Amino acid sequence: MPTPLESLIASGTKLWLDSVDPDLVRSNRELGATWSTSNPVIIANLVKTGRFDEVLKGLIAEEPNDEQVAWRMTDRLVRGAQDVFLPVWEETKGDDGYVSFELDPLLEDVDCTLSVAEKRDRYLSLGKRWAEGHRNRMIKVPATPGGLAALEELVAVGVCPNVTLIFSERQYQLAREAVWRGAQRRDDPEAVKSVYSIFISRIDVYTAKHVRDLYPEAQGEVGLLNVKRIWSDNEAWCQDKKLPLRQEIVFASTGVKTKGDPPDKYVAALAGSDIQTNPPETNEAIQEIAGKTYARTVDQFPPDAVQQEIDAKVDFERMEQVLMEEGLKKFADPQKGLIAAIAEKREQL
Repeated sequence: MPTPLESLIASGTKLWLDSVDPDLVRSNRELGATWSTSNPVIIANLVKTGRFDEVLKGLIAEEPNDEQVAWRMTDRLVRGAQDVFLPVWEETKGDDGYVSFELDPLLEDVDCTLSVAEKRDRYLSLGKRWAEGHRNRMIKVPATPGGLAALEELVAVGVCPNVTLIFSERQYQLAREAVWRGAQRRDDPEAVKSVYSIFISRIDVYTAKHVRDLYPEAQGEVGLLNVKRIWSDNEAWCQDKKLPLRQEIVFASTGVKTKGDPPDKYVAALAGSDIQTNPPETNEAIQEIAGKTYARTVDQFPPDAVQQEIDAKVDFERMEQVLMEEGLKKFADPQKGLIAAIAEKREQL
């Protein structure tokens, strides 16, 4: 009998790991994960374990700037994960097996005074720098005005983007069109690979707080309805493009945040297509559900009455605005925390 994760993969889901911890990368690769992603929280937590002190000693001795040490450590950990997943990339001819590298979140800090055009230029510069020489590295670009403005040029010069911090269909469509414009400027548009990370559970936290009058049947279903609509939109858009590499949706923020929800609430509801990027603890919890198997559910929508209730009461434009404000703080603050962790290590080592 297959394990729960084996049945999830058999349903058509690609499994990503939300970590670049070398040990977790190896163990989750054995479980069937074909990709992983990094962010400043992940890197900072790894730095704090002390497992990489010897590496950090060398980097700190070479580099007086804590921020640069943070980037070099991130690059090192991402490279290590890339090595593990490179055989997948080679076997799938570039359709799978990537590791995502996040660009500087401080560009979206509330204290950043750069204009949208200046942020665009920084994303372009950083994206080119961190992608250069890598076959299976994706560059994470946020769906902010500055990030969206950089997408076309990044794709045109050969960068594979993971567009992140997407909460709405509006953001997804803007990102998709920018990527497609960039693809048309390339000599090899068929080599373009892009993914769009849609955040899910944060939406249900939002509605529980701001849309309390939703019927019980609809409360907790908004994140799933939103992402399934975006997934369906993407399926329709890709149908006539006939690209050899899939332009896929990443079902992100799949860890449950509401007490009493089963650990596989989002995993089970989105089985069967595209990509799930799960926290390690979510994968561990799923593996412990005895006898659990998954079948395709990603194309199954809630009843019409539930959809009508959600459409009548949820202001999706307002939701995007609030979640982006919260998301940008969660985006920038961890980078500050990572730099602070490096500074602390400098003192200790």
